Amino acid sequence: MLRRFAPLATLCAGVLLSANALALSLNDLSQSDATGGLKDALAQGAQVAVKQLGTPGGFNNNPQVRIQLPAKLEKANKLMGALGMGSQVQDLENGMNAAAEAAVPQAQAILVNSVKNMTVTDAKGILQGGQDSATQYLNKSSREEIRAKFLPIVKANTDKIGLAQKFNGVAGQASTLGLLNSKTNTVEGYVTEKALDGLFTMIAQQEESIRKNPAAAASGLAKKVFGALGSR
Repeated sequence: MLRRFAPLATLCAGVLLSANALALSLNDLSQSDATGGLKDALAQGAQVAVKQLGTPGGFNNNPQVRIQLPAKLEKANKLMGALGMGSQVQDLENGMNAAAEAAVPQAQAILVNSVKNMTVTDAKGILQGGQDSATQYLNKSSREEIRAKFLPIVKANTDKIGLAQKFNGVAGQASTLGLLNSKTNTVEGYVTEKALDGLFTMIAQQEESIRKNPAAAASGLAKKVFGALGSR
């Protein structure tokens, strides 16, 4: 009787062992593999995000990241549209998005350098962190440097097309209509911050995609690491 059930017991033991092996797969990764896989995935996510946004229409045609007038000008925007000045607002927003698209490619080298400088401690924090922990690492480690690169490019583009004057013109109209205080942020500062927000939004999307589908990772090591994360 015991012999009859022996294969079943063996099968159950095998299943348990397989489950334990799967659960421990993340712990079984070497520090080198874990760090290397994360670096590969981050580099991939950053590259895709920059490519998506740093082309004509990258911001303007993407409702998730499209830059619009500041919330403080929202009422002015609607009222100006009602007064027949909607095309002026549209031109302004198109110019802001084009300026962001021109600046984004400058982020590539900075993001890659940030990935290269990731330490084992950084990697451990990402592995133990939330679903967007890799993106948060990049945001924290590179945002200020990227902002410094973006700002003069955005300013050059907004100056070239007279965007500052247009922005101030809309703000001036809003002030005249009693809808806005005359003191607002500079257009280049506003566009730069929105460009940064859009960049990290797209990187977060890439991270989410790889976490949900490790097979989408470009390197075998990244597949291995994120596959182990998914088995937790």
